[in-house]
Amino acid sequence: MDFGVILLAIIQGISEFLPISSSAHLIIFRDLFGIGSSITSEMALNFDIALHFGTLLAIGIYFFKDFMKLIKDGLTKGPKDKTGKIFWYLVVATIPAGLAGVLFEDVISEMIRSNFYIIAIALIVMGVIIYWIDKYSKQKKEIRDMSWKDAIIIGCSQVAALIPGFSRSGTTIAAGRALNLKREDAAKFSFYLSAPVVLGAVIVQLLKGDTISVITANIAPFVIGVLVSFIAGLLCIEFLLKYLKKHDFKIFMWYRVLLGIVIILWTLFLHS
Repeated sequence: MDFGVILLAIIQGISEFLPISSSAHLIIFRDLFGIGSSITSEMALNFDIALHFGTLLAIGIYFFKDFMKLIKDGLTKGPKDKTGKIFWYLVVATIPAGLAGVLFEDVISEMIRSNFYIIAIALIVMGVIIYWIDKYSKQKKEIRDMSWKDAIIIGCSQVAALIPGFSRSGTTIAAGRALNLKREDAAKFSFYLSAPVVLGAVIVQLLKGDTISVITANIAPFVIGVLVSFIAGLLCIEFLLKYLKKHDFKIFMWYRVLLGIVIILWTLFLHS
């Protein structure tokens, strides 16, 4: 077994929930740094989706009671109920990313996944934006205080995450903080919102022609990838929610900036 598979799964489990871009990390560590050599180009996108499925399971397990109550109250009590309205906020917020993913994901993937300079710049720019927005935004709103407008804005912010480096969690948390959500609530709504988006991406990928055959022909790395990303994801959710109670996003900004610089230098001098 290629230990790079396990490392990539750990990277996915961590970077899916921290605002540092999981798609960028998988591309960088596999395609630029050569980790996970057993993952061929034909397997790469399907393997990425499998790792995302692992982190989807982590979200589902960690927030299982929350999701059950949201779905129940949303469908039985409707948007006038305090919990029910959050369910419908998630439905509305999912639409922009869902449409953009169906229409543009393949085009963006072909154009940008191999452009390390764009990924590096996205990492740096979004890192600064997250920190700057968080620094100058108030912490006065909880999820239950959100409006329909807030849900739509956060949902639209996900579209930028189609570009590797921007980060789905990063853009949605930044949008939530810009709307004066508390850090922990912005992160929690981001986690909630990731479930339908990732689930949709997994289903779409499974429906594509050769996906099932690729998975069945390489079942071991896929199963290990899902299990490891699931465990890493659970631990990371717990960590971030506790971390944001007392800390800001400065450490993530510096990490993104430094990683972006490393990618640019690596590409210029070692990968040319």
